[in-house]
Amino acid sequence: IGSILGTIMAKRVAMTDMPQMVGLLNGFGGAASALVAVGEFWRYQNIPESPTVDTMIPIILGVLIGGITFTGSLLAFGKLQELLPGAPITFPFQQIFNATLAAILLVGSGYLLLNPENIPVFLAVIFVSNILGIMFVLPIGGGDMPVVIALLNSYSGLAASVAGFILMNNMLIIAGALVGASGIILTQIMCKAMNRSLSNVLF
Repeated sequence: IGSILGTIMAKRVAMTDMPQMVGLLNGFGGAASALVAVGEFWRYQNIPESPTVDTMIPIILGVLIGGITFTGSLLAFGKLQELLPGAPITFPFQQIFNATLAAILLVGSGYLLLNPENIPVFLAVIFVSNILGIMFVLPIGGGDMPVVIALLNSYSGLAASVAGFILMNNMLIIAGALVGASGIILTQIMCKAMNRSLSNVLF
């Protein structure tokens, strides 16, 4: 079913709309990786064994990277498709708000490593990850969206690689690492072509 839907989408989309389609598919990839992490966490809730730190690290990374990639990619798609305003959207104390979200993620992740069976904290980490993905793309203008999509493409590869560690699937680890590396290289090339640094685009 997924292959049929992907083929139809790819055949129907115009070449001028390809960046937003890539962004949308990045989001699907991030969501899939996050769901793998959630599924593994949930599996441990239904067996007597508790997840170890080695197990929780990829689960937390999968949720974090996958969630940020999912909502960030959807927002990038919306801006390129002109469903949302293309201009940067900012508000007072935005950087402080983002820093607070990042701090909550760090504290929540650390708590989960020590208390891996705490479902409310795990759900909070998922929620904050998705909010951070929105906040990551919100202040970036539509003209810079192709760079952001290339970066999110890299994130989706990293999320897939983490899912490979969760599933102990070497092919997924390697394929995800390849996408992650090529995505960040493409991001740097695009920034150089625009005579701007990545930090200038993002911040």
